Amino acid sequence: MLLDNTAQDALARAISEQEIRTDAELVTVLARQADDYRYVTVMWAALLSLLVPAVLLFLPVWLTPFEALLLQWGVLLGLAVLFRVKPIQFRLVPRRLQQARAAGLARQAFLQQGLHRTKGATGVLIFVSEAEHYVEILADQGIAQHVPDSEWQSMVDAFIADLKRGDVAKGFQECVAACGDKLAAHVPATEQKNELPNHLVIL
Repeated sequence: MLLDNTAQDALARAISEQEIRTDAELVTVLARQADDYRYVTVMWAALLSLLVPAVLLFLPVWLTPFEALLLQWGVLLGLAVLFRVKPIQFRLVPRRLQQARAAGLARQAFLQQGLHRTKGATGVLIFVSEAEHYVEILADQGIAQHVPDSEWQSMVDAFIADLKRGDVAKGFQECVAACGDKLAAHVPATEQKNELPNHLVIL
């Protein structure tokens, strides 16, 4: 578990404290991984297994066509399993693809958590995908008209630094506090409400 129950409870309290100061509704979502990227690792394994016949031409061994085919299948299966090891897998998956998958999951979470249905369109999502080291803050129209997307970037960068160090709890706490300061300044509280749950959502 990336955050234990104590850390999750502390995060829920931090969200509650910040929402008292603003009309915004903060929701935090943590995904362990945005995609399994199985198709990427299988593709790499298949491509490398195609080199087996060429390699055999330069080796002092003689295999029947059936034996060569069995060897090729063995290489394919072996590499497919090896490339599922996380450190290896994420070296094979292009960074752009990782970001695209994580960004897509963030937008899906925004809708699934009902952030687009808040009063005054004041939903704000702090989305984190741990494996991809991806962080994004998504704000609905009622917030975006006061706070441009560029103003979230420094908070995202700070969170990513914490994420790479493995300090997810610290990253969430500091990001929620920074978002609260920003939202309290631009969208201060005009009423007390709590339309969405404050607990961390884990995908």
